Amino acid sequence: MNEKVAIQGIKGCFHHKVALEYFGENVDIVECLSFDALVDEVVKGNATIAVMAIENSIAGSIIPNYALIDSNNLHVIGEYFLNISHNLMVLPGQTIEDITEVHSHPMALLQCKEFFKKYPHIRLIEAADTAEAAKIISEKQLKGAGAIASSTAAELYELEVLNSDIQTIKDNSTRFVIVKTQNSVLPKDQINKASLKFELDHKRGSLATVLNVMSDCRLNLTKIQSLPVIETPWKYAFFVNVTFDAYADFDKAVKLLTIMADKFKILGEYKNARK
Repeated sequence: MNEKVAIQGIKGCFHHKVALEYFGENVDIVECLSFDALVDEVVKGNATIAVMAIENSIAGSIIPNYALIDSNNLHVIGEYFLNISHNLMVLPGQTIEDITEVHSHPMALLQCKEFFKKYPHIRLIEAADTAEAAKIISEKQLKGAGAIASSTAAELYELEVLNSDIQTIKDNSTRFVIVKTQNSVLPKDQINKASLKFELDHKRGSLATVLNVMSDCRLNLTKIQSLPVIETPWKYAFFVNVTFDAYADFDKAVKLLTIMADKFKILGEYKNARK
C-alpha cells in the first residue's frame, strides 16, 4: 500500500516535489491548504505522514510550525533540504514579450523581483500558491499570463518554462521535516541528529548552563529557536536541533537535560540529511 503523504499546497508545489524525492513516485498525496490542516490530516489518520517546511536559508524559521509539531505530539522522523528554483512558465508557444502578467505566491514574487525589472510591461500579481497559479493558467488556457513555480508544476500542468532559476539569490534552500505520530524506528547507530524542546525561566545564565551541558556531551548545536510560553509570562520554550557522532553522547545529555530543564521533550531522532 502506498504511503499517504500530507503536503501544504497542491500537486506541483515545493512540498510535493520533496514528497516525490523523499518517498519516490509511488505515494498518495493528501493536499492541504494550510499547515494546520496538514497536521489535522496526520492526527486524524487520513495521512500516515507529512512533509512540512520548517526554515528557509533566506526567510528564516517558520516559527508557528515548531509549535504545531509540539502541541500535536508529532515526531520528526527525517529531514530534507531542497534547493528552491523559481521558474517562469507559460502556455506553450509564447515568448516573454507575449506575457503581460505573472502570478505566484508573494514570497516567490519578492525573490524574483530583480528579474522582472528587465520587463516593465509585465505586471506581478499575488496568488495563494505557486503551483495553484500554474494550474489555473493550464486549466483556463490563459494566454498572456505566466506563473512562477517549480519544474514539477511545469511538467504536471504541461507548461513551457521560459526562464529557469530566476530568483535573485541563487543559493536558496528550504529545510523540510518529515513528521508522523510515531517516533522514529531507526537503529541507534543510524541516528545522528535530534530535535528537542524545553522550557527555562527568564534567569541569568539558565540557557548558558544548558548549552554548556550540550557542549560537554559533545553535541553540536545547529539550530536554536525561542518562543514565549503564552500562559506563563517571561518563560520561554526553546526548540533546538543537535547533531552528534555517538548516540551514547546524546543519551547522556538527555538524562542531564531532563533534570535541568522544565518540560524537556524529544521531538524527534533521525538521520542528519547534511551528512
